[in-house]
Amino acid sequence: MILFDRVSKVYPNQSIALSGLNLHIEPKEFVTIVGASGAGKSTLIKLMTREEVHTSGKIIVGGLDYDTITSKDVPLVRRRIGVVFQDFKLLPNRRVGENVAFALEVSGARSREIKRAVPKMLQLVGLSNKQNSFPHELSGGERQRVAIARALIRQPKILIADEPTGNLDPKNAWEIIELLLKINRFGTTVLLTTHNKEIVNALKRRVITINRGRIVKDEEQGRYAL
Repeated sequence: MILFDRVSKVYPNQSIALSGLNLHIEPKEFVTIVGASGAGKSTLIKLMTREEVHTSGKIIVGGLDYDTITSKDVPLVRRRIGVVFQDFKLLPNRRVGENVAFALEVSGARSREIKRAVPKMLQLVGLSNKQNSFPHELSGGERQRVAIARALIRQPKILIADEPTGNLDPKNAWEIIELLLKINRFGTTVLLTTHNKEIVNALKRRVITINRGRIVKDEEQGRYAL
């Protein structure tokens, strides 16, 4: 469950990124968040992952009250939330399997657990035959699949896909969307941000539109109407 109750975020330069925003997302939902550049989408994500701290209001994610967590709790928050970015953010000198394993290594997982988990995750994203490849040997769509596998390897309850198709051609973009839908069917809450109107309108899922730091539209089976 994700709850934002009258959340505002004002940056030190006094720019208002979010203003009294209210948002409620149930577990296992698939939600698309749309809005023009500067509308507040990135700030919303940064507040969820605790990269930024809200100025006022209440944030509860997965049962954690963000008013009570400390810097020591931030790793716990980020274990519960997987994030996939437009530019993949893969380690170029590590093979595919090593990139996926890295997320478990930094969390202190045992090597036995890592060896068991990585092949399963690569199978889920359709890259079992690419475990020993380097990122530069992959297509854009394959690199994004590696990024998704890495985000999922710690079994987060929430997956944030921030413009995951922005650098992909239409075919690879749709393959990534199908993969996100598959992950959602397995029970993971998925938050997708995108500027791709065709994807939003074809998904026919819940669409939240943000404008100037506020939610101006929240529709089941919504459309991209900016």
